[in-house]
Amino acid sequence: MLIRKATAEEMLKLWGYPDYHVASPTARFYCRNIASGNAVFWTVDDGGELIGELYVFLSLEDRDFANGEDTAYLCAFRVKEGFRGQGLGSRMMNAALNELKALGFQKATIGVGSDKPQNIRLYCRFGFDEKVKNCHYDPCGMDENGLPEYEEEAWWLLAKRL
Repeated sequence: MLIRKATAEEMLKLWGYPDYHVASPTARFYCRNIASGNAVFWTVDDGGELIGELYVFLSLEDRDFANGEDTAYLCAFRVKEGFRGQGLGSRMMNAALNELKALGFQKATIGVGSDKPQNIRLYCRFGFDEKVKNCHYDPCGMDENGLPEYEEEAWWLLAKRL
């Protein structure tokens, strides 16, 4: 298993889109940011099959998430069901955090549902133990108008010092 950076085209394939033009507004937002260098798509590659994903946004409109200077936002952290529990997610997360630190970032943020205790525990084990704020939108989840989608259920923005 290889932990590596992947392309916007690989992200589209992983998400089930044949190309950019038929992708959802959220997928197009991710693609544009990966292509511009504002986002990094980390993956776990199992012989050509992508079985994990983690996205790092360096700058976002809401600077509490990522300000392009010392704070970056991590999101969509997942490993396919049959591959969990092998440390692959930890390796991918550590690779992303180590690169951010090497680039001079001092803090990383991540979002988590307040009703997801297993994810809260996981992120706390990674050191995301500072609650920044409650959120009702994901700055990377876009509606048809290209605006962040409002979410009824509040979730937390957590932070970790690097």
